[in-house]
Amino acid sequence: MHRVHAGRDKAAFAQLFRHFAPRVKAFLMKSGADASLAEECTQEVMATVWRKAHMFDPSRASVATWIFTVARNRKIDALRKQRRPEPEDLPWGPEAEPDQADALALQQESEKLGKAIAALPEKQRELIEKAYFGDLSHSEIAEATGLPLGTIKSRIRLALDRLRHAMQ
Repeated sequence: MHRVHAGRDKAAFAQLFRHFAPRVKAFLMKSGADASLAEECTQEVMATVWRKAHMFDPSRASVATWIFTVARNRKIDALRKQRRPEPEDLPWGPEAEPDQADALALQQESEKLGKAIAALPEKQRELIEKAYFGDLSHSEIAEATGLPLGTIKSRIRLALDRLRHAMQ
């Protein structure tokens, strides 16, 4: 690996390729990739090893660990790309109107949630509103209110527990 990085040594890379390419392909196939995806990913992994040899740090990992990590990440990227719908598969035009029963159920649940939030003790309700409607983090709420972070978290946890029970 050092020779590939330092001198762009093609013979050293060929040696790495012969050793790791079949192992990477087998690893990818064992982890769920079909043969063609495994072959494609293996080629890309080995090209990445050539291009990014300078990024390998022997103090952090072995060559094998580094290459198999590159392979794992490449497989994840490829699977995500496969699951992403193509533009021609995306629906066009207006979305279908929701079923009236679903719309009514959602409206009733929203009203029930509104009543449950209104029934919370004021200190808990204020924190829930800041966290979920004001989109503030717990730290931002603590800074704005002057309350300790632990108190903020405890009150929000208690409020969520009350809301969970009220919505059952």
